[in-house]
Amino acid sequence: MTNREKVVALLNSLETGEQAPVAYINPNKYIQHNLMVGDGLAAFGELLQHKPPQGFKVKVFRAFEDGDYVFTHTDYDFFGPKIGFDIFRFENGLIVEHWDNLQETVTVTKSGHSMIDGPATVSDLDKTAVNKVLVRSFYEEVLIGGDFDKITDYVSAEKYVQHNPGIADGISGLFTAVQQMMEAGQTMEVRALHLLLGEGDFVLGQSEGAFAGAEVTFYDLFRIENGKITEHWDVVEPLLPRDQWQNENGKF
Repeated sequence: MTNREKVVALLNSLETGEQAPVAYINPNKYIQHNLMVGDGLAAFGELLQHKPPQGFKVKVFRAFEDGDYVFTHTDYDFFGPKIGFDIFRFENGLIVEHWDNLQETVTVTKSGHSMIDGPATVSDLDKTAVNKVLVRSFYEEVLIGGDFDKITDYVSAEKYVQHNPGIADGISGLFTAVQQMMEAGQTMEVRALHLLLGEGDFVLGQSEGAFAGAEVTFYDLFRIENGKITEHWDVVEPLLPRDQWQNENGKF
């Protein structure tokens, strides 16, 4: 099995209860960055023991592979409906590290798109590297650097499909949302990019910052066409207070 197939099988086992996929996790080294879960395979098993009576629901919409990493985009019912991104790192065919970000599902959106629908098939595999460079520069110059005059250098002015539930399609939808936030006294700050992963026309960025006064983790998935970002999905999760962490690895 490919690492991608192992991850999809493991996530699906949360719903089905199948035991075999747990063997894809290294029993001696499993570094956990979900701050609500302890380190190691035993803590993963303990989480499953707290499954609610109705169980978990899992539908993996997208799964990508970048070197030793697999990242997924999933529709969960995990202690309530949520959209999530998961990142898994492999060593010698076994999962040794896991990061994730979860957000409660919003069903009524400004764009009319759901938080997870849209294309899922990878194309332009030969452009993975250049697409990752494009998105990294977008973070450095626009999202972190704050030079929004350069946004059309990276985001298509003709087609920008938005899956953030509070933002309408197009660059105009993005600027309208920013204007409304400013009028409401809300701010958003992206401070640092931690992981950047990609396959073909899809690139995922994991970053930290603040939103509406709260410390948060941002996971943003971008789809690139003809050298420009044309579609965006994201999940924003507040950072758990330090005294509630169940492991010492941090969110990143």
